[in-house]
Amino acid sequence: MTITTTTHLNFRGDARAALELYREVFGGEIALVTYQDAHNVQDPAEAEQIMWGQVQTDAGFHVMAYDVPARLPYEPGVNSTFVSVRGTDPEEIATYWKGLSAGATVVQDLAPAGWSALYGMLRDRFGVVWVLDVAAA
Repeated sequence: MTITTTTHLNFRGDARAALELYREVFGGEIALVTYQDAHNVQDPAEAEQIMWGQVQTDAGFHVMAYDVPARLPYEPGVNSTFVSVRGTDPEEIATYWKGLSAGATVVQDLAPAGWSALYGMLRDRFGVVWVLDVAAA
């Protein structure tokens, strides 16, 4: 039996833009289902928001996201979730860092660390915290 873990991110109206950024950075395929597509519109203003969305690559990157409807509580930017991207190629990790850092707040610069050839943390322009590192060989 196999199990995978996929980070699921919550947004309020920004899920589509966030998934498009992550596709630009990591490549892969994007899939989006709006509340209208799912015939689950409770507020007409939210019909085109994302009820289910994901970006997935053949290399193993997979993230899901949705727009929390206004009728439900949502507090962005609280440290309840972060995405860890770990690889073995420093150049590849640096490329992901560059893409994610546009408009981001850097918490820890991407640099060598005692436990990793490269390690960095940032909060992207959507408030999502990312940790990128190069795994020890």
